[in-house]
Amino acid sequence: MTEAAARRVLVAGLGNPDRGDDGIGPLVIKKLAGLLPADVAVAPANADVLTLMLEWADFDAVICVDAAAPLTTAGRIHRFNLATDDLPRDRPPASSHAVSLADAIKLSRVLRQAPRDIIVFAVEGASFAAGSAMGPDVAGAAADVVGRVVAEVIRLRQNFNDLAADT
Repeated sequence: MTEAAARRVLVAGLGNPDRGDDGIGPLVIKKLAGLLPADVAVAPANADVLTLMLEWADFDAVICVDAAAPLTTAGRIHRFNLATDDLPRDRPPASSHAVSLADAIKLSRVLRQAPRDIIVFAVEGASFAAGSAMGPDVAGAAADVVGRVVAEVIRLRQNFNDLAADT
């Protein structure tokens, strides 16, 4: 039996590190260095959502890390599996993107360019002002998000290999 080709996974950290808690995505990408399998792609930390839309069309799965508007507590992590859920429209990610992540996903689905599996880790922030520093609660959540992203990559690749073995 031949081994199944590895699932193409892209990890993207969205946000602007010069806007306080909005920098959680790029911070997580930086902390992921050396922790992911070599064949897992990582989008540049400064990638905007429209550029990301063009990139993810070539992948089987995408994991996005982004800041979210405050709802309860700064640093709280939410996981959304967009194969089964939608990003909440009443609480969109709070970021500096010209186009929201939710809108980019919706558009790429309409264009049939979205991967089937999209996982979003949204970290509630408190301060998004230009020139502000990331808050300690959000910065402290970065290590937890890194662990969750690594586990998600393993899960997505394992599920793919299990499906390929069954066919």
